[in-house]
Amino acid sequence: MTDVSDDATLAAEDGSDEEAPAETNEMFGCIAGDSLGQTVLHPTREQYVEVVKTLADEGYAVVIDLCGVDYLEYPLRPLPAEVTPQRFEVVVNLLDITHRRRIRLRVQVPESDPTLPSLFDVHPGTEAFERETYDMFGITFTDHPDMTRILMPEDWVGHPLRKDYEVGNIAVQFKGANS
Repeated sequence: MTDVSDDATLAAEDGSDEEAPAETNEMFGCIAGDSLGQTVLHPTREQYVEVVKTLADEGYAVVIDLCGVDYLEYPLRPLPAEVTPQRFEVVVNLLDITHRRRIRLRVQVPESDPTLPSLFDVHPGTEAFERETYDMFGITFTDHPDMTRILMPEDWVGHPLRKDYEVGNIAVQFKGANS
């Protein structure tokens, strides 16, 4: 069970019903915060791979998830004041099995340059996660061994999970039905 007594949603110390401000500090050289008892790091794109390498050395040996998020319609989401929000975000969840710990990384990725270094050399299991994020959001992972589509056909135009991706209409064909 996670102790959430330090969560930012607790009432302020003066007894009012207002939320206490979220505390931010620094950890592994980047902005760190808390979300319901879980540590959240906000590395820059330049810090990203080094922070993941350091975390691997600290015991965070398993990448549970790596995914993209498009905040086109939610640009003012809650972030530490020191973090400049960008349209895209890559979220990585790491697990330390030995010490039963989790940590989350949230990396801001600008729309004008949707690239991020690959984690493949540190965690080879991220290969498919990064390909899916590329396929669905158009975020390219540099130095990835096979940066190709994984879900959509190779000739597909666009990235379907982007908020500005036009919804299309593909006719469903049933066996034996007249077309």
